[in-house]
Amino acid sequence: MSFGIKKTRGKNAYLCNRMTSKPKETQVKLYTDMLIRSIPSSFIATALCILTFAGCQHSSQKKPTPLNILWIVSDDLGTDLGCYGNTAVATPNLDQFAGESVRYTNFFTSAPVCSPSRSGLITGMYPVSIDCNQHRTSHKKPLPGGVEPITSYFKEAGYFVTNGNTTLDRRGKTDYNFQHDPGDMFDGVDYRARAGGQPFFSQIQIFLPHRPFKRDESRPVNPDSVDIPPYYPDHPVTRKDWALYLETIQHVDRAFGKVMERLREDGVLENTVIFFVGDQGRPHLRAKQFLYDAGTHTPLMVRWPDGRGAGTVSGALVSNIDLSAASMGLAGIEVPSHIQGVNFLDGTTEREYVFTAKDRMDGTVDRQRAIRSRDFKYIKNYYPERAYTQFNTYKKTSYPVLTLMEVMKEKKELDEAQLPFMADTRPGEELYDLKNDPYELNNLADHKDYGEILSAMRNTLGGYVEKYDKGQYPENEEELTRARETMIKAYERKMKRMGLDTGVSNQAYLEYWETELLKKETNPAKN
Repeated sequence: MSFGIKKTRGKNAYLCNRMTSKPKETQVKLYTDMLIRSIPSSFIATALCILTFAGCQHSSQKKPTPLNILWIVSDDLGTDLGCYGNTAVATPNLDQFAGESVRYTNFFTSAPVCSPSRSGLITGMYPVSIDCNQHRTSHKKPLPGGVEPITSYFKEAGYFVTNGNTTLDRRGKTDYNFQHDPGDMFDGVDYRARAGGQPFFSQIQIFLPHRPFKRDESRPVNPDSVDIPPYYPDHPVTRKDWALYLETIQHVDRAFGKVMERLREDGVLENTVIFFVGDQGRPHLRAKQFLYDAGTHTPLMVRWPDGRGAGTVSGALVSNIDLSAASMGLAGIEVPSHIQGVNFLDGTTEREYVFTAKDRMDGTVDRQRAIRSRDFKYIKNYYPERAYTQFNTYKKTSYPVLTLMEVMKEKKELDEAQLPFMADTRPGEELYDLKNDPYELNNLADHKDYGEILSAMRNTLGGYVEKYDKGQYPENEEELTRARETMIKAYERKMKRMGLDTGVSNQAYLEYWETELLKKETNPAKN
């Protein structure tokens, strides 16, 4: 059928002859009227039926419901779960979740302590790129221009954004190392408060196993049954402290189970992707606040509502800054170009290295950088003249094994696996063969057979530092002075609460820990 304008007769001819004298809009309307009148009524009826049917078909094909996205974050959690191979701890809820999820065995945080690590998590940026790398900054700064918490992008996409504790009756931990207003970042604490049909992007914070540890009276862990890493002395203080850590993880498991039960009751599991992670590694000496794997290696499990990958294990290297890009991808949100995390869920990107950094911890100045492949770890120490264990209030008042090792060092009782960490200085470079030395005890930086690997990893780390490390070194002296003074005051307060003088000897302090820990002696029956 031609829709060209041909010469016509009768009423249509009259219209055509009169059209040229009309305004353009009137001409178009008149042409349309003429054409409709020229089409047989049977054809119009058929066309209307077809259009109506097509409209019905279109309306019946509902748009896919946006996925809800939930991060469940446990504070200071190492990979010490049953599903990660620890047989001394009981974690039935997390073990069941692992069977419903993809479990990642090479998930690492961008920093070994909470405030920089959480800053990277919520922005998708390395903390050293956004001036969030110094732990416990007294005067927090705004994020650099163009950088926003990813909550902003979810809000713009119509998501209800929340952050709550495990019972969702109050705000959950943030501890971001930049200026922020939780009231602006989040719509509330409970996803239930969203509008009908509105998708949610939520965080639920489990404060444990952060110290102080919490006994589990219902299922005590026998200190004699735990496996102690070889860089610690096998001593009753070590075993008791470790057993209490595992008991605290059992409380994490119960809290997690209650969260999952609530999600089932609310009927949201069918449309929610759940991430379970830790914000950094174990709250132990040579772990939290250090760049060894024990300080940055934490669980990651991802549960898909359709069951994909359930019960499988992935060895892919993943950084915690990748969770932002992955979550935005799930929501169909375009990932801004400044975000440094990668979407590890889309199957197109896999990391060769993860990059981690440690800087000032409270008032303790330090600077370390590391990269890790699946097989090797390289650490650069910018202050080799300083001890690993230079004074820090948190470590001295929270880690009983630190005082134990100080006493044993004085008595020359540490073995070759323990002594290097307690030395007065440290090497400028560290290189570890992780497959053969998972505890990172044998530094290969000076080993001639690893020269090529050392050079390659040194150059790779240098590239990461040049590209991502935007920090100021040294920091402003005013900030450093304030941090030192704050830390010393905190030490005085904590020691006073313990009933100890700040000048207490290591031996007397160890006796305090022995009394504190052993008075909490649990059931010696084997578990």
